[in-house]
Amino acid sequence: MKLRKSAAVAAIAVLALTATACGGKEGSAGDKPGGKQPGSSEAPPLPTYEVAKDVALDSPAFKKAKKRGKLIIGAKADQPYLGFEDQSTKERSGFDIEIARMIAADLGFSKDQIEWKTVDSGIRETAISKGQVDYFVGTYTINDERKKQVGFAGPYYKAGADLLVRKDEKDIKGKETVKGKKVCSIVGSTPLQEIKKPEYGASVVEFAKYSDCVQQLLTKQIDAVTTDDSILKGYAASNPDKLKVVGQPFTDEPYGVGLNKDDKVLREAINDSLERHVLDGTYKKIYEATLGLSGSEFTLPPALERY
Repeated sequence: MKLRKSAAVAAIAVLALTATACGGKEGSAGDKPGGKQPGSSEAPPLPTYEVAKDVALDSPAFKKAKKRGKLIIGAKADQPYLGFEDQSTKERSGFDIEIARMIAADLGFSKDQIEWKTVDSGIRETAISKGQVDYFVGTYTINDERKKQVGFAGPYYKAGADLLVRKDEKDIKGKETVKGKKVCSIVGSTPLQEIKKPEYGASVVEFAKYSDCVQQLLTKQIDAVTTDDSILKGYAASNPDKLKVVGQPFTDEPYGVGLNKDDKVLREAINDSLERHVLDGTYKKIYEATLGLSGSEFTLPPALERY
């Protein structure tokens, strides 16, 4: 499954030269987002994923999945364009969802052999380390503290913490202007830990779900929401007449696929899948048909961190 390093570097360099550089239901953050949606007739078509045959990996999680006949994948359900579940149809869509399906196909599992499990940010490490999911794809920032508990493949995307505000907001223009303002983020997130720093002077509100923060913003109970700009752009695109992203990122958030800390075989298989599909253009097609619809410009992912 691995590609030769020199060939991979050369192909990525070529891709870098050719790569091209945001109306939901009023007052609600949790409904199906409006505008162009992944899989809709107005959106670019999603790629198809060829399901690999006769895959054999000496991985505990992989062997359990093969035995049960399905993969259990952890994901988010309230992030438009990233990881979203339509409550009426129970269909999942978004960038992270497609990345997870792409990897599953390379592991030999079809779309119908995936069981989705919604996992909130505050319990991701627990769900992974206890084997409640085989792997997790959901705006999951790689950092050294988390690596003490779980493993990461990737990164497959780099975001940055930003601020979501109401459309008529005049005072909040960046991280330096949140002093005395009510700013919301979610339990277990890196942007929450960042905005709590005394240097910002913000009054911090914490919830379990981003959609709860956005609902408070729409109802004017808080002044701003902070998390990764990729997430915030999805909410802004879902409420274009009411919300906007400030557009001044102030952290680096490299997204990884979370899995068991000691399962190096599965980690490398996922890394190989990510590498292959950046090179063959599948990754770019996924991006343009999902996250790109929210207004995020396409960029190649950071270099993989194999360890």
